[in-house]
Amino acid sequence: MTWFVAVVSGVLGLAVGSFLNVVIHRVPTKESIVRPRSRCPRCGTELAARDNIPVVSWILLRGKCRSCGAPISGRYPLVELFTAAVFAATGIRFSDSWALPAYLLFFAALIAISFIDLEHYIVPNRIVYPTLFASIPLLVAAALADGQPDRIWHAAVGSLAAWGALLVVHLIQPRGMGFGDVRLSALLGMYLGWIDLELVLLGMLLGFLLGAVVGIGLVVTKVRGRKDAVPFAPFLAAGATIAILASRPLLSWYGA
Repeated sequence: MTWFVAVVSGVLGLAVGSFLNVVIHRVPTKESIVRPRSRCPRCGTELAARDNIPVVSWILLRGKCRSCGAPISGRYPLVELFTAAVFAATGIRFSDSWALPAYLLFFAALIAISFIDLEHYIVPNRIVYPTLFASIPLLVAAALADGQPDRIWHAAVGSLAAWGALLVVHLIQPRGMGFGDVRLSALLGMYLGWIDLELVLLGMLLGFLLGAVVGIGLVVTKVRGRKDAVPFAPFLAAGATIAILASRPLLSWYGA
């Protein structure tokens, strides 16, 4: 049953990844993510259904628009495959929990936010707030259906704790920690805390550790200067993702 859920989740991830490509492209420019249909950014031709099949269409078209021959970024199949992999892993982790839909939503939002922050250095409210508001009823319902109502309280405390911690960092060093990251931390803390309050600290520490290691690496290799901005949301998202998907061994190790 676990592997069945994983496969179904992975296939769903391919479709969701295709939609996330639209979100990643349009949200920063404040376009509608619903209309018009997907189109070539160069010639404006709307894509036919056969050219919108996740991964497969990009391969068959050899990474080029059917109409004008303009190159299609490799980011598109990358996002689709990455989303499928994360969804499959989420299916394995939550195959026995009603929280699966909530965590699929959560990871989809993190993927979109991460790619947008990497390219535009922003954490869009148009993704953070709707995800936050949609997550509350999903996590409450999951806690009640799983017979663990205490998780509701844990999620609320985790959200406030993560938000407060990053707010302090933002107030001390606003150039190093944008307020968009502070808003995102409320979402991260909610999902980490729903599993276990100890996971909030572990997830946030993992995010900071990843950010520090990569940041130092970029400076040492001279890809970035010491004063250059580095998007932090992807590291927070990565830390939370690792903490959630590996929560059982991490909590076992932490409590040992």
